Amino acid sequence: MTDYLSLNRANWDDRAAAHASSPDYGVARFADDPAFLSDVVRFDRQRLGDVSGLRGVHLQCHIGTDTVSLSRLGADMTGLDFSGASLTEARSIALAAGAEIDFVQSDVYAAREALEGEFDLVYTGIGALCWLPSVRRWAQTVASLLAPGGRLFLREGHPVLWALDYDRTDGVIALAEPYFEQEQPQIYDEPGTYVATDHAFTHSVTHEWNHGIGETVTAILEAGLVLTGLEEHQSVPWDALPGRMRRIDGGEWQLTEKPERLPHTYTLQARKPV
Repeated sequence: MTDYLSLNRANWDDRAAAHASSPDYGVARFADDPAFLSDVVRFDRQRLGDVSGLRGVHLQCHIGTDTVSLSRLGADMTGLDFSGASLTEARSIALAAGAEIDFVQSDVYAAREALEGEFDLVYTGIGALCWLPSVRRWAQTVASLLAPGGRLFLREGHPVLWALDYDRTDGVIALAEPYFEQEQPQIYDEPGTYVATDHAFTHSVTHEWNHGIGETVTAILEAGLVLTGLEEHQSVPWDALPGRMRRIDGGEWQLTEKPERLPHTYTLQARKPV
C-alpha cells in the first residue's frame, strides 16, 4: 500500500493556512467574541451536555476551532493531529482566543503513545474517520485513551453521504463508491477543498476509506465500550453536494429536494464501563 499517511499529511499541510484564512471557519470571531463556538460544536451543544472540568482530547483536530469551542465550554482540552501546519494554525487560533490548549502532533493510531494519562472525553468531529484505513483500530485507540466512565463523542459524515455519486447532474441520489470498509483506499485527485478559498493547492491526491454504520458500531462494542446514543441527521455542516443543497440555520446544509431521503451525518456516543 502507498504511504497514505505521508500523502494525506501533505494534503492537510497544504489546506491548513487556506482553511484558517477562509471566512467559512470564522477564525477571527474566536478572538473577537469570547462566547463564539464553531458551528459543529454548537450543533451538538445539547447532546454534549456539561463538559466543565472534563479532561478531553480532540482527535484529528485540524486547525482546532472545535477544540477551542470545547475549551470554552469548560473542558480541559488537548488537540491531536498529524499535520504540523494545521497545529501551527491551531495554536495561533487558541492564543488569539485566550484558550489554554495543548496541541500534540501524532498519527491518531499512535495517540496512546503520544499522550499522557487517560481522558474523560474523546471527541472526534466531521470528516475524520474517512482518513483511517481501519475503524476497528481507531475504536481500540479510543478505548485505550478513555478513563473508566469516560465518554466518546463522535459526529461524522454519514457513510451513505460518502458513497454518493457526486458527479450526477440529474437530481438522482445514487451510490457509486463503497459503503463498507475496503482494504484498498479510494484514491482521489481533487484540486479544491470544502471551504471558500483562492489558494492554489499543490498536493491534491488523497487516500480515503468509508466505514459503514454497522462496522463503526461493532468496532466500538468490540473495543469494550457501551453505546449510549446514535442519531442520524438530515443536514451537514458544508455544501456537500454543490448545486443540490440549501443552507439552513446553524451553518448547516441539506438536500434542497426531499432531504429526508438522505442521512447526511450522524452523532454517536459511547462510554467506557467503570
